[in-house]
Amino acid sequence: MKILVILPRFPYPLEKGDKLRAYHQIRTLAQNDEVYLFALSHHKVDKSSIDELRHYCRDICIARLSRLSGVFRVLRNFLSVRSLQIGYWDSRKARKQCRRFADKVNPDVVYAQMVRTIDYAAQLEKPKVIDFQDALSLNFERRMMTHRGLRYFLQHYEFKMLRSAEFRACSNFDRLTVISEIDRDAIPQHRDTVIDVVRNGVDADYYSPQAIQHSVDKPYDILFCGNMQYRPNIDAARFLVKEIMPIVWREYPSARVAIAGATPSASVRQLASDQVTVTGFVPDMRLLYAQSKVFVAPMRIGSGLQNKLLEAMSMHLPCITTSLANHSLRATDTENILVCDDAPSFAKAIVSLLRDEEARVRISDNAQQYVHSNFSWQATGLQLRQILQQAMEKHK
Repeated sequence: MKILVILPRFPYPLEKGDKLRAYHQIRTLAQNDEVYLFALSHHKVDKSSIDELRHYCRDICIARLSRLSGVFRVLRNFLSVRSLQIGYWDSRKARKQCRRFADKVNPDVVYAQMVRTIDYAAQLEKPKVIDFQDALSLNFERRMMTHRGLRYFLQHYEFKMLRSAEFRACSNFDRLTVISEIDRDAIPQHRDTVIDVVRNGVDADYYSPQAIQHSVDKPYDILFCGNMQYRPNIDAARFLVKEIMPIVWREYPSARVAIAGATPSASVRQLASDQVTVTGFVPDMRLLYAQSKVFVAPMRIGSGLQNKLLEAMSMHLPCITTSLANHSLRATDTENILVCDDAPSFAKAIVSLLRDEEARVRISDNAQQYVHSNFSWQATGLQLRQILQQAMEKHK
């Protein structure tokens, strides 16, 4: 097959979840098919990043988007009662560039990622699959419950517009995919719509304690990581340091915390102290995983599957998370993960693991086995390839 992949961001470096998913899907599809990449970008993409994707893509086209123009496109969509998110990524010039690239490639099937690219793919008269990844409408529905006033109004507006866009996609695309059952069920569907769950994976060879040379020292007791400009991660980091850790420090005063991830917001940087390290972007997260005793993902808002949990579990780290984050992971509480939903419960679980090395090893062993058995990029890549083939048959 000749597959045209349309992405809202260039999929390298791998500092965001959507980029990680796109990169590994492209990598696995390229093993059997010709992959052509059209990616939007709000900044110049480094040559080294482009070279990395050239290993897997026959041709690459990058459309630059202006952030200033994006503000006007957001206002345009607001006035026309459309999604602000879609407006920010939409550009008539970039859509024309996409059409020209598609005419040049003449793909057998188009694979678009996230609702942000819906207008780019919908204009092409080809078999089409859209990967919602997670249900952005669900994400905004959860976010709006934490705001009031103008911010609540904007979040509620975007929730309604995204839900409408997701519903329209059911008619504009031949097949639809999503990352988990909870996201699938949150998307409004036509009666005959089928949305396939295509999970994320983890590179078990890469995310392995044996894959790196590291000191036996573990300077960090607790680790949390993610894109630190992403609202759910910001909320989780603040919840960890402001509400959970004060309880931990009363019983375990020497506990040290690392918060890692690209472009930390001002509110995350302000969390830094003698006992809390905010690292910013880390080129190789495996070292931090290896230097930590417990991984905590106290996610209270957001959607989708947390790649950070898959990586930490593969790196043989015991993990504590919320029932919201575990809903997509489907791990078993007390067996291969600990699930908590309030600050006292998180603190109790953290202190318990820090004081009980045997429990840390037991949960880590089970967690590593669980992700290696259930989350494989190779398996999900084969599933996606079959879905693309079925979209071609349906289109005929």
